[in-house]
Amino acid sequence: MAGNRLRDRDAAGRRTARRGVFLDRDGTIIEEREYLADPERVSLVRGALEALRALREAGLALVVVTNQSGIARGYYREEDYRAVAARLDRILAAGGALPDGTYHCPHHPDFTGPCECRKPATGLFHRAAQELELDLAASFYVGDRVKDVIPALELGGTGILVRTGFGAEEAAVVPPAVEVADDLADAARLILERLRGAR
Repeated sequence: MAGNRLRDRDAAGRRTARRGVFLDRDGTIIEEREYLADPERVSLVRGALEALRALREAGLALVVVTNQSGIARGYYREEDYRAVAARLDRILAAGGALPDGTYHCPHHPDFTGPCECRKPATGLFHRAAQELELDLAASFYVGDRVKDVIPALELGGTGILVRTGFGAEEAAVVPPAVEVADDLADAARLILERLRGAR
């Protein structure tokens, strides 16, 4: 598997956790469609597939982390979310960029009370790190909302806000430690440059 190439070994020869790219879904990988429940409306942001494939080929794990409050609000069912997620997986798999994992939060505090998985909370990131053996502090956090990228500030990674989706509006209030990119392709370029500079 390509991701294994970034699994370093410590002085004792043991495998260490690898780097990942944690990606928001709506407005980052796919075009923003408010409360998307129809698999036929899945449309990739231009350049997203090539960007994901380049990140995978560089040995990074790809992890989708998405808030899906439409479930809590009653706008669509869990099965509808899964149908959309399956459609996206098929598209990405056909292009050689299938995510290593996809995690979603179906909650909203106004309807289901507080939870540990709704971004900017870090519950799903910790779960993914445990299940996929990822180094959170060495990873990248990409999304079109501030809440997608500020987990990097708590977890020690690199946050990158993209201007697609809601990003053009949110770029004005992004924390100084978070980088801003035009889109996922531009974010991938920044990540790959960062990796080359670290070698």
